[in-house]
Formats: sequence, C-alpha cells, structure tokens
Amino acid sequence: MGVEERRQQLIGVALELFSQRSPDDVSIDEIASAAGISRPLVYHYFPGKLSLYEAALRRASDDLAARFAEPHEGPLGARLLRVMHRFFDFVDEHGPGFSALMRGGPAVPADGVRSRDHVSATNALIDSVRQAAYEQILAHLRVTEAPPRLELVVRSWISLVESTALIWLDGRRIPRAELELQLVHDFAALASVSAAYDEEMAALIGPVLKEEPADGPFGDLVGRLVALAS
Repeated sequence: MGVEERRQQLIGVALELFSQRSPDDVSIDEIASAAGISRPLVYHYFPGKLSLYEAALRRASDDLAARFAEPHEGPLGARLLRVMHRFFDFVDEHGPGFSALMRGGPAVPADGVRSRDHVSATNALIDSVRQAAYEQILAHLRVTEAPPRLELVVRSWISLVESTALIWLDGRRIPRAELELQLVHDFAALASVSAAYDEEMAALIGPVLKEEPADGPFGDLVGRLVALAS
C-alpha cells in the first residue's frame, strides 16, 4: 500500500475497534494485528498511539457532522426526524467511539500523558460537529444570521441531543425510535416557547409551524399536549 492508503486503512481499523470498546482499552498491538501488519510498522505511519486516536476521531467527527446534512425539502419536522435517525445510527454503531469523542477522547494514552494540544485538538473536533449541526439547522429555517434567542434555542437543542445520546448509550433503556421523535418534539417545544416570548422568534418560527402537516412530528406533539391537558 501507499503511505496514505495505509494510513487510511489503519484509521478505519482503529474506528472499527473503537466501535466495540473504549479507545483507552484498544492497544496498538490489536490495531496492528487487525490490519495485518507489525506494531513497528504502525509507528512508521503514526508517531504514537495518540496521533492515531486523533486521526480516527477526526474521521469520526467528519462522519458525524455529515449526518446533519439534509435536503431542504418538505416539512421541517420530517427533516429533523430523518437527521435524528442518521445521528442515532452513528451513535448505535460507534457507541464507545462516540462517547470518547464527546468526552474529550482517550483519557491517558499508553505512550504518554495527554497534552494541552491534544485536549485542544479534540475539543476543536467536537466544536466542529456542533457548528456543522448549528449551521444546518439555521439553513433549514432559512436563516443566515441567527438572532440571540434563536441561537440559544438551536445550540441548547444540540447540547440536549448530545447528552441524550450519551445517557441512552448507558443501557439503551428507552426505545431508540421514541428518543428520536422526542428530540424532534423537544426542538419544536423549545422554539415555540421562545417564540411566545419574542416577536422576532415568532416571525421566524410561526411560518415554519404553519407548514407542518397534522400527521407530521410537530402535529403529533400538539396532539400529545392536547391529550395531556384534557
């Protein structure tokens, strides 16, 4: 293999192992064995375990950010539900790796102590995923520059999605499909409450809600709230 081809192979092997166990529990020897090469050859392509972890986390973050991309067609509720389905596909398939990414990467690499540069690099990857999600949601709302209340709603919702996924991974005690729908409902609820307090938000969110069909996710939320109130 060429240098870049071998590097990409090792990253893919590492990600596959990270999908099964925490990165802290995966050794360079295991990665080398799964790739069919020797341990010294791994170090020929990556200077240390930490650099391979960072490369793998970078690819994972790119993949995760891409899950938020969705054609701007049809009702917003249905779009967000498809996004949540793809997001939880990733979480489900790469649980330990997702947890490591969102919690700052591997704790203490076998060949050294975490450096400030490593922490900064990992935080930058996490922030890039959050920013990609944020920009995608604004695009769905046809907004180029978010007013303060809208920014608060969207960023708060993204944080809620992250924390919900991490809690769900600890036992998967709630059906995944229910959580996906609930998170879409959470977005509608956060946006609606904010719109009730702010005319600018009402002008942004009102037209979006009017486009929602009665049998869509947002309509389903309204039906559940009416049933609850009665």
